[in-house]
Amino acid sequence: MPDPSRSASPARRAPSGAATLRPHKTEAIRAAVLDELAEQGYARLSMEAVAKRAGVGKSALYRRWSSKQQMVIDVASELSVAMVDLPDSGSLHGDVLAALRAVVDWLTHPRFSRIIPDLIAEARRDEALSRALADSIGGPRRDRAVALLDRAIARGDLPPDTDRELALDLLAAPVYWRVAVRGVPPEPGYLERAADLVVHALSARGARARHDPEDTP
Repeated sequence: MPDPSRSASPARRAPSGAATLRPHKTEAIRAAVLDELAEQGYARLSMEAVAKRAGVGKSALYRRWSSKQQMVIDVASELSVAMVDLPDSGSLHGDVLAALRAVVDWLTHPRFSRIIPDLIAEARRDEALSRALADSIGGPRRDRAVALLDRAIARGDLPPDTDRELALDLLAAPVYWRVAVRGVPPEPGYLERAADLVVHALSARGARARHDPEDTP
């Protein structure tokens, strides 16, 4: 006779060996990935070294990512994209200044200041890595910055036919050249002057179009 104290449908246990992704372990692994990338570079980074630094078994990594590239891209993109936070300042100059500061914060981040140049160099030799970086980091960061341009167009600060691709390059170029290529940190007032220059460049075509409509294609 069945024991009435027992449930007719006992709770099912997870199958033995089933993957359980613990958030605290995931955070430790992500930190280890960034530290290894910054210290060793992409080419020398290994799943074994990341696991050892994080204090987990290598299987914990493979439960989350199928390869080193997937692991690196996922971890690097999560923080890189989150660093592009461009709320509406109410003006084109204010938005451009915020965008320049966001690029500086990214390029001078304690880890990313070493990770970004290394990944860019590796991407030139590895087409798959190049595509992954563009899809997961470059593209999403640029998509967020497009909102800045769309707001400026809606306010009438920029013409509707603004070349968005060129404008996005212009937003990042001065800071990238100074910080990542020259290795010179922006001095006080530099970003404000750069914002003035970028706004002037972006606005120049719209001003020409308003004054010389017959010359506009």
